[in-house]
Amino acid sequence: MAKFSEIINKDKPVLIDFHATWCGPCKMMAPMLETLKRKVGDKATIIKIDVDKNQNLAASMGIRGVPTLMLFKNGKELWKGSGVRQIAELEGLINANL
Repeated sequence: MAKFSEIINKDKPVLIDFHATWCGPCKMMAPMLETLKRKVGDKATIIKIDVDKNQNLAASMGIRGVPTLMLFKNGKELWKGSGVRQIAELEGLINANL
C-alpha cells in the first residue's frame, strides 16, 4: 500500500474516511461514500482507513472519534469533520477544491 503522505499529495482532492468496523455511524457512512464516489468519479479519490488497524496514523492525524472525514489536496489538509456527513456537503467540498 502507498504511504499516507503519497496518497494525500495528489493534485486532486483526496477524501479520507477514518472509520472502525464496530462503529454504527461509520456503517451509515459507507453507502453514502459509495454514492459520492459515483457522483464525483475521477475528480477525487475516496479512501477508507480503519483506525484500529492504523492506530499510529489515526493518532498522528488527531482522530478522536469515528467517523472522521478529512479532505486533502497537494498534501494540505483542507477540511476535517466528525460524524455522519451528508453527500451534498461532501460533494460541495470536493467540487470547491478541484
